[in-house]
Amino acid sequence: MSAPFVPHTEEEIGEMLAFLGLSSLDELFSTVPAALRLAGGLDLPRQQSEADVVHRLEVLGTRNRPVGRSLVCFAGAGAYDHEVPAVVRSLASRSEFMTAYTPYQPEVSQGVLQAIFEYQTMVARLSGLEIANGSLYDGAASLVEGVNLAVAATGNSKILLSGGVNPRWRAVLSTFSKGSGHELISVPLTDGITDFNDAAATDSAQVGAVVIAFPNFLGCLEDVAAARSVADRTGARLVVCFDPVAAGLLKTPGSLGADVVVGEGQGLGTPLGYGGPYLGLFACHASDVRRLPGRLVGETVDIEDRRAYVATLRAREQDIRREKASSNVCTNQTLMAVTAAIQLGWLGTVGLREVALRSARAARYTREALTAIDGVEPAAGAPVLREFAVRLPVPAELAIDRLVEEGYLAGVAVREGYEGTDVEGTLLVAATERRTREEIDGFAASLEKVVR
Repeated sequence: MSAPFVPHTEEEIGEMLAFLGLSSLDELFSTVPAALRLAGGLDLPRQQSEADVVHRLEVLGTRNRPVGRSLVCFAGAGAYDHEVPAVVRSLASRSEFMTAYTPYQPEVSQGVLQAIFEYQTMVARLSGLEIANGSLYDGAASLVEGVNLAVAATGNSKILLSGGVNPRWRAVLSTFSKGSGHELISVPLTDGITDFNDAAATDSAQVGAVVIAFPNFLGCLEDVAAARSVADRTGARLVVCFDPVAAGLLKTPGSLGADVVVGEGQGLGTPLGYGGPYLGLFACHASDVRRLPGRLVGETVDIEDRRAYVATLRAREQDIRREKASSNVCTNQTLMAVTAAIQLGWLGTVGLREVALRSARAARYTREALTAIDGVEPAAGAPVLREFAVRLPVPAELAIDRLVEEGYLAGVAVREGYEGTDVEGTLLVAATERRTREEIDGFAASLEKVVR
């Protein structure tokens, strides 16, 4: 055959065309406009042997600069270079977890269901709320679902959205809102934290959600009480985007007044992986459990009175009337959720606090080292934890490119999502428990050469 990876033989294609009463494949696809059809065939190189293909891929792979082997990572902005213990990698890679997509058959998925149940329990405790789901796709998806829940619960579609929320999450929410009809009202930052003064003029009868991040995108610790006051005044739900690792040191968002807590769980045992797959965290009050998106695993007993686990309050489209649903999400990130449960179980309360504390100390040392450089200054005066923004005397993108040559992934340029504000030269830097004093000193010395 001339095309060995096409599963149909010429004889089979001929039989199909005869059955349809057609003379050729061109006639079969005649309804497709000519301008959209490929003319002349694909311009592909001749086929190669397996060994040649593998060699070519290896050559291309050497162009990657992986964190850990090639670059020391000081970048964050939602994805962090945390330690993943060997026990987490070993257990999460067991075939029982690796090959299980989602537990469609609870009666034969008890182990996976129990792991998700344990994950839900841990996320509920981290968030300070009563109910957590079995995960969502990523932090941005969780934010969208949190806003959906708030709008469904209040019947109001205006959203007060802090400029301190990750700009890519805000972009996803904006895209979704174009179809849902949610009206996003941006609330600006002042010195790194959300300024709700202008929000007082918003029609309180129309606000369904107040959304902030704790810590926010710039690493600053928001005044959650101020956001809670706005939510109380407007009758809105308070949605807090939280950092589960930082939660090892901070009060839980639930204890500070959050109604819905969402977040990105990548830092809980999932490597950076060039951007995914990641893990969306979601928790809410028990009173909103019937609006909970995605999967929820519950504990029960079987007919022999043995402990058992079951997917309950399912929101799959096969199980509910569409007009009653506030979400069409019907699955979860099982493997990443199980990984997070293993990581949290391995660390325990003391271990998670230690990771957060070491990250905070590394961030403080890094911030002091960078701001000691002439021309480098803090971009905000609000308190920070493990991430912070500095203003450079050169474009942040230039510094990032040049520091790659020195072996450092310097951070993330703050530009996208902050149009119309003075962010020129602003670099977002993160430090985790993996960063050593020697790495930080080397990073600062290299940055000093770049900004001279």
